[in-house]
Amino acid sequence: MSEQTGGGGGPEPEPIRFFGTTWVGHDNGYGLRRVGVAAGSLAAAVAACFVLRFAYQGLQIADTGSFVNVLVVVMFALCSAMAFRKTWEGFAARPADPDAERSLQGLKAIGFVGSLLAYFFRSLTEAPGEALRRREYEAAVTAYERRRAGNPAGRKKKPKRK
Repeated sequence: MSEQTGGGGGPEPEPIRFFGTTWVGHDNGYGLRRVGVAAGSLAAAVAACFVLRFAYQGLQIADTGSFVNVLVVVMFALCSAMAFRKTWEGFAARPADPDAERSLQGLKAIGFVGSLLAYFFRSLTEAPGEALRRREYEAAVTAYERRRAGNPAGRKKKPKRK
């Protein structure tokens, strides 16, 4: 959240990927962007499943054995489930430990299908991360208004009576 004093002053909303700051007033094609993000993330998840299917068929052709095949399927399923959960939680709250979140990037990369599905489901109701950023933005605006009201330079001067 940046408190930039260009134009009207005060805090500025944090942009969201694919939405910019249209989430504030739900204007400038916000609805179409949500539909686009939902369709794009679902299409990417379906394409990713096809790629994983081809990889699995490659393992079968290589005749690696049923243990390796099951291990790969279970690994992708668990990583996708954990990536879905971590991505979904990231829409509601900032990570308490950013270093731990960075260490999970590999897991999210392996479970990318879960992250794409989290984007799809969240974009059906709002821009992914909108509720979190809206809470932060409204809190910043409220704090700015309180500081501004307490600042004598920010008050309007009363006209002098004659």
